[in-house]
Amino acid sequence: MKRLNVGMIGGGFMGKAHALAYAGMPMFFWPAPAVPHRHTIVDVTEELAKNAAVKLGFDHYETDWRKVVNDPKIDVIDIVTPNHTHAEIAIAAAKAGKHIICEKPLALGAEQAKEMLDAVNEAGVKHMVAFNYRRTPAVALAKKYIEEGRIGKILSFRGTYLQDWSADPESPLSWRFQKKIAGSGALGDIGTHVVDFARYLVGEITDVNAVTKTWIPERPVQTGGVDSLGNVKGGADVPKSPVDVDDEFITMVKFDQGAIGTIEATRNAWGRNNYLTFEIHGEKGSLSFNYERRDELQVCFSDDPGDAKGFRTVYTGPNHPYGEGLWPIPALGIGYGETKIIETYDFFKSITEDTVVSPNFHDGYKIEAIADAILQSAENSQWVTVAKELSEVK
Repeated sequence: MKRLNVGMIGGGFMGKAHALAYAGMPMFFWPAPAVPHRHTIVDVTEELAKNAAVKLGFDHYETDWRKVVNDPKIDVIDIVTPNHTHAEIAIAAAKAGKHIICEKPLALGAEQAKEMLDAVNEAGVKHMVAFNYRRTPAVALAKKYIEEGRIGKILSFRGTYLQDWSADPESPLSWRFQKKIAGSGALGDIGTHVVDFARYLVGEITDVNAVTKTWIPERPVQTGGVDSLGNVKGGADVPKSPVDVDDEFITMVKFDQGAIGTIEATRNAWGRNNYLTFEIHGEKGSLSFNYERRDELQVCFSDDPGDAKGFRTVYTGPNHPYGEGLWPIPALGIGYGETKIIETYDFFKSITEDTVVSPNFHDGYKIEAIADAILQSAENSQWVTVAKELSEVK
């Protein structure tokens, strides 16, 4: 069986998720399209890189990502670094002929994302953006029902992503609160997942009307390099620096096929942990999903009998998307790690079978264009039409 050597750039908590997926994918999906081999991992210091290699199961470690990108033994470059580094690494990897999977958001904005898209198109390599939540079987089941016409023409979409890890003002000023590194705040960090759901399930977003807020204007300066997502507090005596990204946004949206909707995201919602949801209404039924109950899809169809009308629960399992590779009983339990395993399976299958995988850099570029429009709308307090391609794309 073909083996593909992976070079991972970044050894933080997303590196752990991806490394787990490489180890687990052949166990869940056998015969695997190819076996991921954890070849080399990169981190910012030799100590961090060496520890990451041992912990995450890589044969080698490096502190210079360029050496890994240009290593002829490496087949796949996996980018799990802060947002502002994605473009340089991905463009270099494409020029070196490597297949690329990159964590979301793809870039700091649409213009930078377009440069990345052009690079992979010119190189002819496979490329993917890691919006893994759409790999949740219940979400894929919603897509199946929509494509089968079970809920008819879609009328509206309502999506949320609510968290509370940054609601505490003492949560430190990590890179996620700095525009030069993150690009945007809640919008890019978590809101883009909802935008991906909307595009995947409903269609292209054409217009937005948004408002953004920064609730906590300054935060304690982070003294360590590890991004702990609010699990470490800065303390009253720690110097503070300004936050220059959004803590929360809400936007109305219009879709190309006539549907309307709303999308909102915040990291300041006390009591909400990972509340990623959507509700879709169609002419013949409705679908509802909450990632905190990720084995469940709520469904209601117009032809249900009158004495059973209302939402009911479908528990995903062997009869549903990706079920053949997961657990043998519905509702036995799927976690974040399994969504990454499914993501890895789809990506490696696209490499070995020479097919297009989604979401790819084109999807990442389109999502960046939508995010740019949301920020522009919030600044101008008006509807904004999402920019078309900056140039012709494939």
